[in-house]
Amino acid sequence: DAVGGRYPVSQPLLRGPLDMAEAATPPDLPDPDTLINRGLILQWLYWGLFWLMATPSVGVTISSLFNYPEYLGTSEFLTFGRLRPLHVNGVIFGAFSTLFIGLCYYLLPRLCGVRMWKEHWGYWLVWIWNLGLVGGMALLALGHNQGLEAGEFPFVVDAVIFVVIGLLTVQFLVTISRRVEPQLYVAAWYLIGAFVWTVMNLILGSFILPFAITGINSAAFHGLFIHYIVGLWITPAGYVLIYYFLPASVRNPIYSHKLSLIGFWSLALFYPFVGIHHYLYSPIADWAETLAIITSMLLIVPVWTVLQNFFGTMVGRWHAFGQNLTAKFLIMGSLMYLVGCFQGSTEALRSIQQPTHFSDFVISHSHLTVFGTFVVWAIAGTVYVVPKLAGRELWSFTLGNWSFWLITFGISLMGLDLTMAGLQQGYALIAGVEWLDALVSIRPYWLVRTVAGISMDIGMSLLVYNLMRTVLAGRAAARAGAARAPGATPEGAWA
Repeated sequence: DAVGGRYPVSQPLLRGPLDMAEAATPPDLPDPDTLINRGLILQWLYWGLFWLMATPSVGVTISSLFNYPEYLGTSEFLTFGRLRPLHVNGVIFGAFSTLFIGLCYYLLPRLCGVRMWKEHWGYWLVWIWNLGLVGGMALLALGHNQGLEAGEFPFVVDAVIFVVIGLLTVQFLVTISRRVEPQLYVAAWYLIGAFVWTVMNLILGSFILPFAITGINSAAFHGLFIHYIVGLWITPAGYVLIYYFLPASVRNPIYSHKLSLIGFWSLALFYPFVGIHHYLYSPIADWAETLAIITSMLLIVPVWTVLQNFFGTMVGRWHAFGQNLTAKFLIMGSLMYLVGCFQGSTEALRSIQQPTHFSDFVISHSHLTVFGTFVVWAIAGTVYVVPKLAGRELWSFTLGNWSFWLITFGISLMGLDLTMAGLQQGYALIAGVEWLDALVSIRPYWLVRTVAGISMDIGMSLLVYNLMRTVLAGRAAARAGAARAPGATPEGAWA
């Protein structure tokens, strides 16, 4: 690969963002630390951490219903049907998306060399977005549900999400168009893709699918919509985060810019067709099912290219891996991505889908990818950014390490446990076991799943506490520094 860019030592805009705040800055470019709005970024991250605490906990709450179906009582507001949409939408739009947007306000100005265009929009959008989500959660709890997985929010909340994503898309694209660095680093490529593709997908999922498509066509298009949420929003957004924060945290250029572009274009070309691969043996046209199978297998291309890039970037940096909490979360998420995407591609095959369809195998896949990979990558970015905004190291590395291992243990156990449960369940049904008997036999697996979820929740709670203590310690240090030197702005002071 040719190495480009005007930044010395690291070439961050093309080969990898070795954090520009810590690299020498050319005299004709501004200090990257002056390009970001610390207060705005923190508002988004605070909300994201709130959703990270709240919505996975709802998942643990409802998972316990499988073993103890009466423990929440008989209130309609505490039934599985009311609570599960809170968990699914809260993790996707609350925890992951809110953290991702906040991290975009950190990384995009640094990649472009300019402040965010219409930066003040962010203050309005953070409140519109999160109050919209709060309202959406309340409406879901009250039973207002459109009946489409990951699209359960009532229309008014869909409209809020669409408007905010649309305005963020405009803001980010204009910022990129005003950049001082002519070449786009791959994280910016994926950022553009994530927002542009999602604006188009939300038109389908919010304004067309619930009102104009019915019957088997509704199932087919919903399969496309929900996979576009995962594959054309969460996936490229996750790539934005790891392509920025892995090189920055290990201080090594990205392994291959060419591989990153192969990954980008193969994702763009193959993923739009995979959405029907959960509907094999259905009345949907056979050619559409076959196309979904073929493109699902072709997703091996973007998966393996990005993983090769990530592990290649770590070459020569493994000796410091144990003390690098950000890199540990990123690489752990990459391993989960490898396993989860292997599941996703193989379960698209007709012979594999026979025992796995409508079983807990699919739930294993969704947790390993959405949480084990992308939420974990968002956590990694937050662990990197918050201490820098606070102007100090993470409050407790030991506590952070406990968080890492509790989350890693929990998601690993959950993925393995639900895979085993799904295969046992599927093959039992193929063998002619009565449906209810097949469920009774996997109840021990459900209990293990709940224990795994509790481990993950404890890990995330400790992490949020650690980050909050970091912020408070940073503020205390800033006040102490200001008291010692009146009129001076201490390093790490709040913008």
